[in-house]
Amino acid sequence: MKQTPEFRKFWDVGKEVPFIQDEQMPKKLTHCLKWFSCTLVGMLVFVLALLSKTSFLLLITFGNNQTEIIPLDQKPTALLAIGFVLVGPSVLLLLKSTWKFIFKNGNMPSKKTVFWVLCVEILVALGAAVLTIVAMPHFDIVTNVMILNSISILSAFFQVDAEFLGRKRKHLLIPPFFSIFFIVLGYVLFAVNYLVFESSLRVSVGLAMFGTICVSVNWWENYSPLFTILSLKKISKDMVKSSNAVSIISSLTRILITSAVIGAYVALTAEGWKSVKIVFETVVIALVVIQTLSSALCRWFVVVACKMHALRRSFVMPMYFASIIVLAVFLSPLIYTLPLSNNTSITLEKSESSTEWVEVLLTDAIQTLLTRDIVVNMKTEGLVCLGCSALCWWLGLVLSTIYIWFLKIHRIERTQDLFVQRMYEGAFLEQSLMLNTRFEIGKKIKENEVAEPTKKIKVFLCATMWHETYDEMMKIIISMFRLDKYRPKHGKHSDVEFEFHIYFDDAFKDVNNGRGRLTNEYAEILVDVIKEIYIIFSEEDPCVFKEMPSLPSQKIIHTPYGGRLEYTLPNGNVMMVHLKDKQLIRHKKRWSQIMYLYYILGWRLNKQYYENLKAGEEPELIKKKLKSDRENTYILALDGDTDFQPSAVMLLIDRLKIYPEVGAACGRIHPTGTGPVVWYQKFEYAVGHWLQKTAEHVFGCVLCSPGCFSLFRGAALMDDNVMKRYTTKASEASHYIQYDQGEDRWLCTLLLQQGWRVEYNAASDAYTNAPQDFKEFYNQRRRWGPSTMANTIDLLGSGQLTAQRNSSISKLYILYQVISMAASILGPATICLMISGSFVFIFNMEENSALALAIVPPTVYLILCFKLKSDVQITIAAIMSLLYAFLMAGTVLSIIGDLVKQNTFMTPSGLFLIGMVILYLTTAALHPKEFSMVIYGLLYFICVPSGYLLLAIYSIVNMNNVSWGTRESGVQVKTSALDNIKKKFMKATCCRCPCFESEDEMNKEVLQAENTNKTEMLQMTLEIQSANDFAINTHKNKQTWIEHLLPKFGFCLTPESELSMDEIDFWIDLQKKYLEPLKENKEQQEKIANDLRELRNKATLVYFFCNALWLVATFFLQAIGEAVYIKIPKIYPNGTYAAKELLSLDPIELMFLLGFAGLLLMQFFAMLYHRIYTLIHFVAYAETEEKAPRKKVAQIVDDNHETSEDDTICFENPYVMTRHITYV
Repeated sequence: MKQTPEFRKFWDVGKEVPFIQDEQMPKKLTHCLKWFSCTLVGMLVFVLALLSKTSFLLLITFGNNQTEIIPLDQKPTALLAIGFVLVGPSVLLLLKSTWKFIFKNGNMPSKKTVFWVLCVEILVALGAAVLTIVAMPHFDIVTNVMILNSISILSAFFQVDAEFLGRKRKHLLIPPFFSIFFIVLGYVLFAVNYLVFESSLRVSVGLAMFGTICVSVNWWENYSPLFTILSLKKISKDMVKSSNAVSIISSLTRILITSAVIGAYVALTAEGWKSVKIVFETVVIALVVIQTLSSALCRWFVVVACKMHALRRSFVMPMYFASIIVLAVFLSPLIYTLPLSNNTSITLEKSESSTEWVEVLLTDAIQTLLTRDIVVNMKTEGLVCLGCSALCWWLGLVLSTIYIWFLKIHRIERTQDLFVQRMYEGAFLEQSLMLNTRFEIGKKIKENEVAEPTKKIKVFLCATMWHETYDEMMKIIISMFRLDKYRPKHGKHSDVEFEFHIYFDDAFKDVNNGRGRLTNEYAEILVDVIKEIYIIFSEEDPCVFKEMPSLPSQKIIHTPYGGRLEYTLPNGNVMMVHLKDKQLIRHKKRWSQIMYLYYILGWRLNKQYYENLKAGEEPELIKKKLKSDRENTYILALDGDTDFQPSAVMLLIDRLKIYPEVGAACGRIHPTGTGPVVWYQKFEYAVGHWLQKTAEHVFGCVLCSPGCFSLFRGAALMDDNVMKRYTTKASEASHYIQYDQGEDRWLCTLLLQQGWRVEYNAASDAYTNAPQDFKEFYNQRRRWGPSTMANTIDLLGSGQLTAQRNSSISKLYILYQVISMAASILGPATICLMISGSFVFIFNMEENSALALAIVPPTVYLILCFKLKSDVQITIAAIMSLLYAFLMAGTVLSIIGDLVKQNTFMTPSGLFLIGMVILYLTTAALHPKEFSMVIYGLLYFICVPSGYLLLAIYSIVNMNNVSWGTRESGVQVKTSALDNIKKKFMKATCCRCPCFESEDEMNKEVLQAENTNKTEMLQMTLEIQSANDFAINTHKNKQTWIEHLLPKFGFCLTPESELSMDEIDFWIDLQKKYLEPLKENKEQQEKIANDLRELRNKATLVYFFCNALWLVATFFLQAIGEAVYIKIPKIYPNGTYAAKELLSLDPIELMFLLGFAGLLLMQFFAMLYHRIYTLIHFVAYAETEEKAPRKKVAQIVDDNHETSEDDTICFENPYVMTRHITYV
């Protein structure tokens, strides 16, 4: 249909455009954060490496007979301390691997693997012990500092071999080749230095060379792909699969061999074990502690530096210069020590300050050099050999690890992908960290062999809509267009491809008394929103005389489920709007999700491989490609009002891209809106994400990934017992609660039970509308509460089996969830006790009387909920919430007053209150972008009785009501008022949708339509029996709604298109099997209603019986009185206490305070851990994500003031908006 060109009136010079905000990341602030973080980490790595190496070398010098800090008869003490340093990392690895072996991966290696691991670890442990315990104590400090660099000899040999195999990498042969040369030259000079000038240390020199070569075997896994022996390749793979068991074996071997060497060597010395004191020297203990802690922390910060993409400045450079600076530190005393006599006595007793203490240690260490013959007699040749050997070894290490300088890593990397082994080497910290870094071996591509291309990730954004308002639709459409601009289909970025889908429920309405079906007002509003945003993002010629642009390559298609609109967005990505007719296909959110799951993962993904199979392609090859596609196909589930930035999507993609076991990932959800109900939810969401979500992520995995903004892996959804089970139609009362009231949580439960991990990324922000009135909020939580409890009980019920399948869920984590569940169930009783306490203080009531009075209002409300309609229940709850809010304000004052009365805050309730305030303020401070949420904390606190007492009662008693309760109303919009409604929307005279019909009335309407038009419904059923019948018999209806909709688009759409016959067959088959509209069965409905009431009664009995037990126990303990109370002395803030003034504590109250405080502290420390890794991910994202230059649409307003020399009435945008919108 060709449209007449439209022009904007030449005199219409004013414009009104929406404010579309891009990424809220100021570049300067981001760069400052990156620079500060990376610099801080680099400095910490450098300082910790210096502490580790210095303390270890001091322990080595203590074993030298020329040093005097440790008496000669106590030299074995120093050797024992060196042994502790050697086995320290092995002990840590043993503890970590044992934990993981018991609670996570318990795979056992094969016998060949065990034998190989034992051989390698015996060799490495023997070499390390011989080098550090037997040989190095006899050498001078310069040799000891640098000889550790020679352990890279075998790695250099392997690198030379690897570069021969690499394609076009012959130039990389130079560094490892020269590394071998310098290390060997260092060995020669070292041997000459000690064998020619001092022949008494021949054995020590030989042992030192033997030890360094043995230790260099430690990193063989880094070059395992080079081995042509098939058994070694199998062993390497087996070691990865059974890494926990292998780590346990290697750790135990290291500990045993090191202990054996120490025991044998000390026994052979003149002093022997008898001379070793039971109590170690203080300086030795201090150095062992410093070395152990600094080494562990240094390794952790190195991992942080690598994940922040700061390898060069925060990892490689500190490691390279650590040895040089340590050597300079040890040689610094030469300035004032050379004049001293060799017989000068050095003791720590003379040193009082820390400066003198360090000076004495360094002076003692330099004695190992000053007592050598080449220094005493100033033999130039010997000194030159000493210095050159040290320089050669250092250059050898630098050249053998120069590959790290050019190492390419992903934006987010797993530690096991960065480093070969799990742990560092205590004696060779910087050498082990660099040599342990993953070495990429270039595969030599044979002739006629094509390199395998990098697999592109395909992300399908799937939003479900129903009765969203104009503003809500505008949010998600802007977000989609913004993402299209961020990642153009044919842009320079080829890592991710996006495709957008909107599934619009109930998009059609009856006209002419049911004789026809046309798109309703909500679908037409969506079309208008897309048109407005499309023109803004298309950035056409701004001239007022320019013809208004048409939207190219758009389609309108009739489908078996209703209709489809296909848009090609300005930057090439595709958007599809699926208009669902509830008379043809099942409606509601879960069925829309099933619709796009089977369309994308079933039809779209499998179709090409099915055709390849029919064409004769190898089944194994097809299976391999299909598996890869499933793992790299993601679905971003969205609600119809979600607002997000491109970075939020990319951050979620990172989690799934790097961690193959992650089946879903969610971001930080921010509720939007205004009013007290929204303010309450803002703080509730904040605390839930800050503490609960992070604790789940750290201790195990997230239990629920919200459907408003969650990224799912295709392979996870297509796994057994997930997507198929998700299609289950509710047939029992519990199904309606678990399946339909909380479909997002149920889907995550299925993923967890199948072994997939669900993660939370706090840096990924999304915004969604929250209920703004009290009734809608209560109805929403009436759905969420019981469904959450049902899914949690289901997961805990299968906890043992889930723990076996899912490595992220341990038995301890299940115990944590049980405790959390118990705390949630006992919430109403806890609130009653809190209110009772306020009665006691404010009105000076007797404790049991106050408790009885506190129980009366919720009990009365519980009874009324069984008798009254839900609307009346909510009204009563609103009134009671206001009264409870005043009482809670009094509770705060009562606690403060009690602290004043007791003249101390050192009471359980005082410490609890102050501790919680400090905890929440600290948590908010660690979320600087969200710190303003603390403003709503007071409102949240005074509304606690409403949220945890009244809402709990309302939810449990009304759980038999399975309607959604949101976006519903009993009034239906009349068709005749459509134009007026549309005009109001477009002129922004109102910001709300028309009222919506309720679920019950909508079902009645459908039933009446079915009874009235039985012949037409029967004919419609017959029409979809085959694709040919569909194409012929629905032509008239198709033309009706398309012709009705096409003028609404004006210039926006090209003529309609048709589905392929195969796709028509697919939709017909899918509807028949899973998505046929549900037929009303009065008998079945009555049975389900009765079952729901029965389930409600049972759940109410159990739920409130548990709370009653808690209250009754408290009542009787209070009735017994002082006999069972715990007496503690009153402690004053200055630290003194009054022994005669005792505070009485209720045992149950104390147990609750300790339990709740313990749970919060666990969540707090989990939050700290999670914040660190969120910062790492954010810095890595800011470091690697290239931001293509793109003009912000928000700048259009400022550009309006700019004029052109040729035409003074040309504007940035040719389209005149009819309303002004601000979206943040």
